[in-house]
Amino acid sequence: MGIEAIDPAPGATFRRAVLRQRWEDLTFLHWAVAPELVAPLLPAGTRPDTLDGVAHVGLIGFRMVGLGLGRGPGVPYFGSFWETNVRLYSVDGAGRRAVVFRSLDASRLVPVLVARAALRLPYMWSSMRLDRDGDRRVYRCRRRWPGPAGATSRMEVRVGDPVGEPTPLEHFVTARWGLHTRAYGRTLHLPNWHPRWPLHRAELLHLDDELVTAAGLPAPAGPPVSVLHSPGVPVAFGPPVALRRPG
Repeated sequence: MGIEAIDPAPGATFRRAVLRQRWEDLTFLHWAVAPELVAPLLPAGTRPDTLDGVAHVGLIGFRMVGLGLGRGPGVPYFGSFWETNVRLYSVDGAGRRAVVFRSLDASRLVPVLVARAALRLPYMWSSMRLDRDGDRRVYRCRRRWPGPAGATSRMEVRVGDPVGEPTPLEHFVTARWGLHTRAYGRTLHLPNWHPRWPLHRAELLHLDDELVTAAGLPAPAGPPVSVLHSPGVPVAFGPPVALRRPG
């Protein structure tokens, strides 16, 4: 499957934004996994997106800032929170490459309830924090609801030098302008736009994680194949589009 050489222009995938937000202080951990292991976990009408025949599972921690509707301002208090997600990568029959979230832990209950109801996204309510000390970042998460209650994650990284030109793998796991989800009996594609990530390579100093296995995936075998950090990007989401049924 080919990889986009450039990021899409604003509005290339939708005419109006329904959600706006900013993602900040992100750390991306990725492991290689066999496509046949993740295929049953993807929404109907999609298949694993692979690089050189290999699929990937990601564990990403970050801060959501200024979540708001359309062109309006961010929602006070509820629009900013910590998040940790477990994700896979998909492609549909129209060739749209996207993210499939297996879990999204967030530190505000109201956004969790809204996202679960509106798009059936697997948001979880968790206690979470990020500690910064120079070039070190420590992400902590403990799930509250719905479960498995008490599932935890702690990852510590050291942020390194900026990435001048991403490798094919670094581009593959970050160059994503959409998500696939199953809601109300249909598979939906929700497009987004953001500028190309300003990336830094990073070193994983410590990882103690239960979220990947809680998301129905096998425990990672060995260290991640990619560790990246980004100071963040602004993001806009367009309206969801239902995938066409075959035939």
